[in-house]
Amino acid sequence: MDLVEATVYYLEMLTPPPASPPAAREGVTVQHIHAPTVPYYRSLYNAVGKDYHWLSRRKMSDEALAAIIDDPCMEMHVLHVNGKPAGFAELDRRQPIEVELVQFGLLPEFIGQGLGKWFLQWTIDKAWSYEPKRFWLHTCNLDHPAALPNYLKAGFVLFKKETIHREL
Repeated sequence: MDLVEATVYYLEMLTPPPASPPAAREGVTVQHIHAPTVPYYRSLYNAVGKDYHWLSRRKMSDEALAAIIDDPCMEMHVLHVNGKPAGFAELDRRQPIEVELVQFGLLPEFIGQGLGKWFLQWTIDKAWSYEPKRFWLHTCNLDHPAALPNYLKAGFVLFKKETIHREL
């Protein structure tokens, strides 16, 4: 098993930011997928995360993954451009006073079009619509190089940083 050193960044928001997303460009929509099937979830997860070594959900059995994504407090929101899936955000609302952004990203062919910034702001607004005390996430240096700067620009604040050894 290959191990790599990774720096993990834990970010949070304790109050909603003042900005709301600008109007979506023509053909851009977000769809809430209630209880997605495991194959559908895996197809998006792998398409978005393959270049960044996402593995937490990849390593789970279908049964374990289904138990998580079937929970009504887990939300999958899929960004579509002209009807085609372009990315997704996964919100975990299982803790009563907080929301975690578990997964967030775009498919490779949609990166660099300004969609990530718009979709992140949409996701932030969605999370704060539940009125949590805290909205948080973690990312790492293996993720897209724009991930951490975009989270910070959107209003997240670093609260913890650690170096770990993990599989590729």
